[in-house]
This record gives sequence, C-alpha cells and structure tokens, in this order.
Amino acid sequence: MAFLQSIQQWEFLQIPLSRWFMTLFFLALTVAAQRYIIQVFHRITHAFTSRTETPLDDILLAAAEKPAGWLILTLGLMLSIHILNPPLTSFPLVEFIDHAVRIISIMLASWFTWRLIDGFAAYFSARAVKTDSALDDQLVPFISKTLKIFLVFTIILVLAQNMGYSISGLIASLGIGGLAIAMAAKDTIANIFGSVMILLDRPFTVGDWIKTSQFEGVVEEVGFRSTRIRTFSKTLVNVPNSQLANMVIDNIDAMPKRRVKMRIGITYDTTPEKMKQAIASIENILLNHKGVDQDYSLVKFDSFEDSSLSIFLYYFSKSTVWEEYLQTRQEVNLEIMQALEALNLEFAFPSRSLYLHHADDTNLEKNND
Repeated sequence: MAFLQSIQQWEFLQIPLSRWFMTLFFLALTVAAQRYIIQVFHRITHAFTSRTETPLDDILLAAAEKPAGWLILTLGLMLSIHILNPPLTSFPLVEFIDHAVRIISIMLASWFTWRLIDGFAAYFSARAVKTDSALDDQLVPFISKTLKIFLVFTIILVLAQNMGYSISGLIASLGIGGLAIAMAAKDTIANIFGSVMILLDRPFTVGDWIKTSQFEGVVEEVGFRSTRIRTFSKTLVNVPNSQLANMVIDNIDAMPKRRVKMRIGITYDTTPEKMKQAIASIENILLNHKGVDQDYSLVKFDSFEDSSLSIFLYYFSKSTVWEEYLQTRQEVNLEIMQALEALNLEFAFPSRSLYLHHADDTNLEKNND
C-alpha cells in the first residue's frame, strides 16, 4: 500500500506515475487489439460471408479490414492521451490529439471508401465480361473514376472545414469564379460530355479496330478527356473525345463478315464455252470453300475490257479476323488459278495491237505486242 501511495505522489512532467503506467498499459492493449482482434474479426467475417451467396459482403469487409486496424490504433492513442491527461498549461496535448484524430479518421474513412470503390469496380467488371453488351465493360471503369474524383473533392472540402477554413466562403468563391473556370475549362467539359456520348452511342468498344479520315488503329482506352488509339505502325494517338464524338467512324470489327470484291481478266482468245466453264468452276470453288460465307456471292462475266474479258467476283469471308480473312482469299485465289490452268485459260495483262498500212498494198498486217 505504501508503494502504491508513493507512486501516486511521484510525478514525471507534472503527471503522476500511476497515469503513466495506465497509459502504457492501455497502449499495449491497443497494439494487442490491433493485432489479434483484427485476426479474429477476419476469421469471423470469413466464416459469415462463406455462408452467403453474394460476394458483396466479402468486398465490404475486405475494404474495411486495413482501415479498421489503423482506426483501432488511432482511437487507442487518443484514449491513452486522455488517460494521461497532461496539464494544458505545460503540455497541451489533448486538444491537439483530438484534432489530429478527427483528421486521421476522415482519411481512414476515405481510404475505406476508395478500397470499396475498387472492390465494387473489380466485381462489376468481372460480371460485365460475361454479358453480351460491351457498354458495361466501358461504363464500369468510367463510373469508378468519376466516384474517385468526387471522393477526392469531398475529402478536400471536409479536411478544409476541419482545419478551420470556411467552406461556405470557399463555395461562394467558386461560384463567383465559376464562369471564368467554365470558360477556361470548356474544352475539358466538352471532352467529358464527348466521352459520355461515346459510352452511350457505342460506336466502338475497347479492342475494336476503327478507321477515320485521320487515323486507323485499335482502341486501347476511353478516358475522361481523350481516347487512346494504337495505330498499326505501333504509335499511340490520343484523340480528344469532343472531336472523336463528331467524327465519321468506320468500325472494322463491327462487320459480321468481310467482303471480297475483285476482277479476273482472261485473254480474248477465250471461247464462250470456256468462259461458261470458268464461271462454273469459280462458283463451285466459292460454294465448297469452308471459309466463304454462303449467304451471298456473285461470279459474272460482266464487261469487255481493253485488254481482257473481265469476270467479276463478289463474296464474303465468314471470319472478320484479318489474318483468317487473308488466308481465305489466298486459298480461293490459288484454287481459281488451278481451275483456269486446267481449262487452258490464261490471265490477261495490259497489251496493245499495232496495225501497219502499206502504201502499195491495201491489206492490213496485224502485229500484237
């Protein structure tokens, strides 16, 4: 008892040793709580969420786990300072700690919200991949970025208010300068609206091959301000969304099938019967090739060219993949060459016929070259 009474009388920095011991003991309990209670909390929540079908509760608890651990340490430190209760005249620590804890709590709440946004974005992105629509694939990251920007502005306003700044004055000043800001940021605002229109109209999605009058390439990302296009020369083009929304866009990957339009010229010594056989052979090639779409095709002897008899071919490949499309064209072309060779027909090439007139002879000598 005498020892306890002496402890009550002893002081360090005008604070009794008993309060120092209680503070240290409470800090030790706080560290233990932060280490072990979070582990128990994690096990309990894992056992609870494993019984539910929805993963949303897992996302919520995963987002809260790390901020909750730091919140325990923060509150433990605050309560320890209150237990220590140093004199305000010589050691004004309580008011400072209370103010700091409020700011730290705001930051931890913001951290939790940020992690929650990331968790929900990952969840809905995984679900969007399984849907047929491509709109949600682009809409999820767009909404996620919007929420994060709104969160950052909210944090700045709340922290400013807790640090003693007048939020009403700040908002009023923003209102006064709003017109100037809007004029200065009109291009940025136009680009944001352009990105919204792109997401709603869906002229393309990420990964599509698109072509405009100015560039051609594959869409890599649709951002707030601009869209990134990777050209086939591997350069990166950043196009402002306000401009892209007003462009005429040819979406190559939106084709259900690829068109082939070409002409074959054969020599003028081809007989009508041989021409019919050539057309029938080419029609048979298109009919039996596995890479050719059978919905529509044309093979017609349509014109007498200057140097050839022209056969018009019009068909579609089943695949829209560039390499597979070219492979189909190559195989069809090779089979056409073999068919014409079997019929002893020759491909025509540009040529001229020269007629010579002799003064002493009315006969015309024809010379072809």
